[in-house]
Amino acid sequence: MNIPAETASIAKTAVLFVLAAVAEIGGAWLVWQAVREGKDWWWAGLGVIALGVYGFVATLQPDAHFGRILAAYGGVFVAGSLAWGMIFDGFRPDRWDVAGSVICLAGVAVIMFAPRNAG
Repeated sequence: MNIPAETASIAKTAVLFVLAAVAEIGGAWLVWQAVREGKDWWWAGLGVIALGVYGFVATLQPDAHFGRILAAYGGVFVAGSLAWGMIFDGFRPDRWDVAGSVICLAGVAVIMFAPRNAG
């Protein structure tokens, strides 16, 4: 099976954004659990490690522009945070949460995949 390079790059970008979101949101959630919910201290320690993993995952993106990657990732973070809350905390987003998330993900697509001049 021969996958076009552009498709492979989009898939790699998406997978890395999901991995980054799991590491960052999961890490923040673990710290939250230790500080706000009274879990053992090691939950925060695991959170700090996960947050460090997030920092490294972001560097694996095919695009070499830090600002672009972090700006686009912000939209993934928004949608991922709502999804995390639904899965782990029973949060139920309202239509405005969903609409905002869709807008953010559209922004990710524009930032990451809009055609650009090579020069």
